[in-house]
Amino acid sequence: MTRQAVILAGGQGTRLGALTKQTPKPLLPVGGQPFLDHLVWNLSRHGIHDIILSCGYLGEQIADHFRTRPGGKAHIRTFIEPQPLGTGGAVRFLADELQEQFFLLNGDSLFDINYLDLSLSPHAPAHAQATIALRPVANASRYGRVETNGEQIMRFCEKDSQAQPGLINAGLYWMDRRLVERLPTGVSSLERDLFPALAAEGRLFGKTYTGYFIDMGIPDDYARADRELASWHHRPAIFLDRDGVINQDHGYVATPDRFEWIAGAPQAIRWCNEHGYLVLVVTNQAGIARGYYDEAQFQALTTWMQAELARHGAHVDATYHCPHHPTEGVGPWRTECRCRKPNPGLLEQARAEWAIDWAHSLLIGDKPTDVAAAERVGLVGHLFAGGRLDLFLRSVVTPRS
Repeated sequence: MTRQAVILAGGQGTRLGALTKQTPKPLLPVGGQPFLDHLVWNLSRHGIHDIILSCGYLGEQIADHFRTRPGGKAHIRTFIEPQPLGTGGAVRFLADELQEQFFLLNGDSLFDINYLDLSLSPHAPAHAQATIALRPVANASRYGRVETNGEQIMRFCEKDSQAQPGLINAGLYWMDRRLVERLPTGVSSLERDLFPALAAEGRLFGKTYTGYFIDMGIPDDYARADRELASWHHRPAIFLDRDGVINQDHGYVATPDRFEWIAGAPQAIRWCNEHGYLVLVVTNQAGIARGYYDEAQFQALTTWMQAELARHGAHVDATYHCPHHPTEGVGPWRTECRCRKPNPGLLEQARAEWAIDWAHSLLIGDKPTDVAAAERVGLVGHLFAGGRLDLFLRSVVTPRS
């Protein structure tokens, strides 16, 4: 699983005029918070927790921001270029910090796609290669078009004055670290010095996505981003019970050797990821209460599940669990609590932590207590009786437009 992302946040943003005289473009307020915070939030919820910021112009402001901002699960590091190095030079400057594979993003654009799908290489990576996220637009003249043959990128066409539809480079990449060695020390450009050469060698690929895209490089698009990004966070959630819905309920499952996926579960979760839903797991874990396993073992299995889901291009945004039991719990775990379903505490906690479109959210469980918890907070609950979870999910969920 690719767990690292580099955000290129060094540009001066001259096209935004006075807005960037005192503030670096990636820190401009958009939808109520700095633009970079939106990027970090989106990466982190995909399980990409090692985030490197490559800074240049007014870079100390970015470093100061992330010294004081709670990073949640994300570990955020900032590096300031000694001089403007270009997109290629900035990545070369970070060579010693890079994992074997990593995501690379422009710090002034957001493309809402399933990052983990982008990391699933179109071809066996016998040689170092890269994959670019492509987006179809009605007018590609501002960006320059990308020509492909299937998933192989053939060439890049320069910007021109003719308004015509086409695929554009959306500024989001999955890359192999070995490619960085091809970049010279000092100033260079990925777009001019690396990508065309990789395309000529048949080692550059593209995947096309239609998710929400905004590049705030010019005043009109900055204003649009400011209008739209607050509501972009507001999305429906699919709440899933774990044992009996995601995995077979073999009784107090706590280790990978006893974990068996329900048929179609990874595919169902990926479908939610790709259709704009949060995926939130809400699970009673009486095995902790009874002393059969502890919190550390539960978290280790949750981490393992995420890694396995990533192999399918899927992820769970967050997992909420209840470790209590009112009569069978041991020590502090024996208690009447609000989080054990059919009580709604886990759902209430999720609603407090995420900007959820509650009216279009739902829960899938395998027990009446799951459905009862949903009903107590105004959610529709569906009882899953077995079979393929992906088929069941698509029978009860209408895809978002």
